[in-house]
Amino acid sequence: MSSSPLVSIVVPVFNEEENVTPLLLEIEAALDGRFDYEMIFVDDQSNDRTAVILGELRETHPLLRVLQHANRSGQSAAVRSGVKAARGQWIATLDGDGQNDPADIPSLLQHAIAGDASLGLVGGLRLKRQDTLSKKIATKIGNGVRQFLLRDGCRDTGCGLKVFRREAFLDMPAFAALHRFLPALFQSRGWKTAFLPVNHRHRLRGVSKYGNLQRGLIGIVDIMGVIWLKTRARNTDVSEMF
Repeated sequence: MSSSPLVSIVVPVFNEEENVTPLLLEIEAALDGRFDYEMIFVDDQSNDRTAVILGELRETHPLLRVLQHANRSGQSAAVRSGVKAARGQWIATLDGDGQNDPADIPSLLQHAIAGDASLGLVGGLRLKRQDTLSKKIATKIGNGVRQFLLRDGCRDTGCGLKVFRREAFLDMPAFAALHRFLPALFQSRGWKTAFLPVNHRHRLRGVSKYGNLQRGLIGIVDIMGVIWLKTRARNTDVSEMF
């Protein structure tokens, strides 16, 4: 692996001991021989064997890097930790539960690379959600409210599969639900965004780590905060004179 791969695959994980190995193997199958990449799994203080298994995998998978939070900090913090440590110009994120399909990464990455210099993010759209009915309903309502208020043009901002520019992401303010508002935040800073259909799979192993009601209530507060950030955003082109 070169010191600066094209893309860094960032995977936040919490208590995903059954999923990390098959997910890593799928990432390798999707990218080996096609792109110069690295994998960064960020363990958010799991209390199962996730960290142990990742440590074992590191011995035989040289493109794998493993980070661990000192305290439980949440998914957005794990994503940010991975992006800060990444060496790639582009970042690809996906959830650690195995429901995102790593085989979709190449198409999103190729679309991002082929775009003009103003394209900052390419997000996945889960057209056929493989979730419980309650989760589908909660997501549909949440996306509807968010789109109405933020006007970001994204029908599925909660999809964990995204490709974006590392430098642009690190210019974003950090807060607990950052990963759910990336399209609006990128747009507020003058970046273009695009969205492509991606596969979505049933969770085969482990259990979901969040509840619909809790996420919905927190989301309302977060949306108000993002609206404030958008109103305060100022984008100025700068050129070096001397």
